[in-house]
Amino acid sequence: MSDDLQPASSRPFVTTPAHVPALDIVILAAGESTRMRSQTPKVLHMLAGRPLIDYSLRLAEALSPSRPVVVVGRNADALMAQVGARARYVHQEQRLGTGHALLQARPALQGASQTVLVFYADMPLITQESMQALLALHHQNQASGGVLTMLTFTSDSPRGFGRIVRSAAGDVLAIVEEAACTPEQLGITELNPGLYCYDADWLWRSLDEITLSPKGEYYLTDLVAIAVGQGRPVWAHHVDDASEMMGINTRVHLAEAEAALRERINRRWMEAGVTMIDPAATYIDDTVEIGPDTLLLPGVHLHGQSRIGAGCRIGPDTSVVDTIIGRGCRVQRAVLENSELEDHVDVGPFAHLRSGAYLATGVHMGNFGEVKNSRLGPGVKMGHFSYVGDAAIGQDVNISAGVITCNFDGSRKNQTIIGDHAFIGSDTMLVAPVTVGAGARTGAGSVVTRDVPAGRLAVGVPARLRPSDEAQPD
Repeated sequence: MSDDLQPASSRPFVTTPAHVPALDIVILAAGESTRMRSQTPKVLHMLAGRPLIDYSLRLAEALSPSRPVVVVGRNADALMAQVGARARYVHQEQRLGTGHALLQARPALQGASQTVLVFYADMPLITQESMQALLALHHQNQASGGVLTMLTFTSDSPRGFGRIVRSAAGDVLAIVEEAACTPEQLGITELNPGLYCYDADWLWRSLDEITLSPKGEYYLTDLVAIAVGQGRPVWAHHVDDASEMMGINTRVHLAEAEAALRERINRRWMEAGVTMIDPAATYIDDTVEIGPDTLLLPGVHLHGQSRIGAGCRIGPDTSVVDTIIGRGCRVQRAVLENSELEDHVDVGPFAHLRSGAYLATGVHMGNFGEVKNSRLGPGVKMGHFSYVGDAAIGQDVNISAGVITCNFDGSRKNQTIIGDHAFIGSDTMLVAPVTVGAGARTGAGSVVTRDVPAGRLAVGVPARLRPSDEAQPD
């Protein structure tokens, strides 16, 4: 199939036309979790099912075939273990500012490409479209002799960002850090989020020209004034959606980013054919997949690697974690974890599927039931108040109210096997390991400690085969 005939989502991403210079990307991730008040590195905190660093990596991978360089700080082992071979690493052992952080990447990248893109690992909401617009503008700027292009945005809530100072003609002159702003400059609403695109040769030479600030740090913002002083034009691409520029420094910021990203994720799925009664009360991780014509009711939480088929009805008040749900399923007021449902399965209300639960096509699992590490065959009916653990259950089995598989003997888990078309009476206890044959039945209140042959009936405590059904005395 040619690229022209492929759907857009399946085409390989092409960053720029062939004439555009190669691109290297540097992700600044040396910050610590001081304001997060956490032992976990800031960029490993989770946002909509992914660690913060993953958003930066995915963006870098979409923009350039070269692995990004990640600048890490002290105690970076956890971050490097999470990212692995997706990136190259350089270390900033001393916290001497953003200019010093980028300087650590110079030995790895000098002479490697003509363009360097720099952004932060704690800004997960930047879109690929905004970055592509920045790159396109930078390549125009380079053709005019420019060496630096940046992103800006406008907000009445500066949150500590530096101000963009422009000339009367509108040209960028400098970036002034908030702490150094005059009262007049504090009123500037065009802000610098710290995302830059540089001519590589100029960048690596100019980093040495940054002077030490009064705080004892070297700031990348100084490169704007350096370029302007050399008569090099500095261009800026203005991003209209200020939420893209949201940086994460505190847990309050993390919650704000979660809300903004959740709105973006929900809109994407609604535009793809998923109905949400109340999007504000619907929580979907960025890692989840959902089929069209599925209805999500309020209080639904979809997490991890969950996949929901087409035409389902999920909720209300349902949590789905790392679970596969087939087409046409109904799940209400339930918790599903590390499980799998085939098509047209009905679960809940108040049901719990634990790790390893597998419900085949047409299974009905009613209220207050629990299944763990078990397979329920096609058409199984498990009405209510039952527990099935470590079991293999055949087709069209009826599991009545109060049935329990006693799978743990105090030292190990044991298996229960139930054949096709069996009927398990109310309040039956199946003491594993035990097998109930195809078409067999158990009476209400039975405690089954021995195998029940196919087609037989077992009753009592302990359960015995009914005398009239026995081929010989038990």
